[in-house]
Amino acid sequence: MNFRRGRTREEPEINFIPLIDLMLVILIFLMATTTYSKFAELKINLPSADAEKTAQRASEIQVAVTSGGRYAINGQLVNFTTIDDLADSLRKASSSADSTIVVNADGGASHQAVVNVMEAARQAGLGRLTFATQTATSH
Repeated sequence: MNFRRGRTREEPEINFIPLIDLMLVILIFLMATTTYSKFAELKINLPSADAEKTAQRASEIQVAVTSGGRYAINGQLVNFTTIDDLADSLRKASSSADSTIVVNADGGASHQAVVNVMEAARQAGLGRLTFATQTATSH
C-alpha cells in the first residue's frame, strides 16, 4: 500500500557547511596546541683540533680515475684490457702488502671505473683502500 502516491521522493543532500565549520574548529585547535621546535637556535660549540697534517706515507699508491674512464697509477697512465692487468700494475707499484691505495676519482667518473680499481686491489692482495676528497673553496 502506497499512501503517498502523488508525492515524488526528493534526493537526499549533503550539507557541507557544518563539515567545513567543524574542520575550521579542529584546525584552530591544532594550531593553538602545537609546539614548534626551533633547532636553528641551538648553540653548539664544536671541538677543534690543532694537529698538524700527517706526512704522506711512502707506502701509498695514488690511483687516478678520469671522467673518461682512464686510469693512472702514481701519475703514470695505465692501459689494460682486464682487471687482472690492472691488478698486476698495482702489484708492481706496491712496495709491500701494507700499501694503501688512494683513489682519486673524478666526480664524473663512472661507478664501474671505481669498482674496477677496488676489484683490482682485492686481486692484488692490497686490502687498504681510501678515497681522496676535495674540500669546497668559497669564492
